Amino acid sequence: MIKIDGKATAAEIKAEIAKEVSEMVARGEKRPHLAAILVGHDGGSETYVASKVKACEECGFKSTLIRFEADVDEATLLDAVGKLNADDDVDGFIVQLPLPAHISEQKVIEAIDYRKDVDGFHPINVGRQSIGLPCFHSATPAGILTLLERYNIPTKGANCVVLGRSNIVGKPVATLLMQKGYPGDATVTVCHRATKNLKEVCRQADIIIAAMGVPGFVTADMVKEGATVIDVGTTRIPDASRKSGFRLSGDVDYENVAPLCEYITPVPGGVGPMTIVSLMRNTLLAGKKAIYK
Repeated sequence: MIKIDGKATAAEIKAEIAKEVSEMVARGEKRPHLAAILVGHDGGSETYVASKVKACEECGFKSTLIRFEADVDEATLLDAVGKLNADDDVDGFIVQLPLPAHISEQKVIEAIDYRKDVDGFHPINVGRQSIGLPCFHSATPAGILTLLERYNIPTKGANCVVLGRSNIVGKPVATLLMQKGYPGDATVTVCHRATKNLKEVCRQADIIIAAMGVPGFVTADMVKEGATVIDVGTTRIPDASRKSGFRLSGDVDYENVAPLCEYITPVPGGVGPMTIVSLMRNTLLAGKKAIYK
């Protein structure tokens, strides 16, 4: 069993990005600039945005954080999005999700200029991704494919089961794995709560990508010997023994599943760091105007 080290892989990629940014600045080119909008004080979002700001520093990017209280009205938030769209110094920006219930997430996502949509959520980027055109790929799916590539895990002709059909992970990672080339050319089955004979379907998989958001959902009887298991789950579980008062749990019963696997990602330290570094890659591409002029 080989544990896929997302933390180490992300560190390597951030160093590669920092080197390229240093060379860009030395040539007199503009330093890439990532902005983030954070609404409210959700603990998970706070931690995630702080990690993004730190990653920007490590990559040599300029970063800006714009904060609003949870009771901000939708019009004010959309106005902030419009100002970032119009700011030529900002190459890319994100609006951290989830948003409070009184704000339409879809309306906010669609208000973002797709040329600055480094999260890859805008319908134009989603559509271009689905037909294999250059675009900003969703960060978590892009991070998953990067791990498969860096660990030389075969995908051509592989049976891949994706557990979960969210717009952020399940659907886009399935789309990317079906594309021609490597990592891709996989035969993909997307499973969800209505899937019949789920265990039998999973046992046929060479690669399982678990993105259900259900702690410990994937058990040993669902995994065949020699499979690759990618765990996207990051659910906070109360744990009085931890200083934080919680621990992160993945969607996979790691202790019992890992011995069966050829490759497996841990939680934490697997997909999570790759999500952030994929956002950094998109920001670099935005700064270079490598996708949209």
